[in-house]
Amino acid sequence: MSPGIGLMKRRLEKERDAIALAVSGIAKKYNQKPGNIKTLETKYHSDAGDWYVALGWDEKKAIVKMDSVLATITEIKEI
Repeated sequence: MSPGIGLMKRRLEKERDAIALAVSGIAKKYNQKPGNIKTLETKYHSDAGDWYVALGWDEKKAIVKMDSVLATITEIKEI
C-alpha cells in the first residue's frame, strides 16, 4: 500500500523551486534566455498539489502547470 499524496514529501515545496522549474521549461520550449523571462504570478492549489506559474517574455505570456510531488511540468499553455 502506497502513501497518499498528503503523506508524500513534495519535491516542489517552495515557490522559488516552482518558478525555477517553470522558467527552465519555458526557456527550453521557446528557446529563450532565462534572464528574459519574467514571473507574473504564482499560485499553489493545495487540494491537487499543483503549482501554477504565469510567465512573460517579449510579447508572449504562458501559464505553466506543475505537479509538486513529481516536480514535473504537466502543461504549458500560452495566453
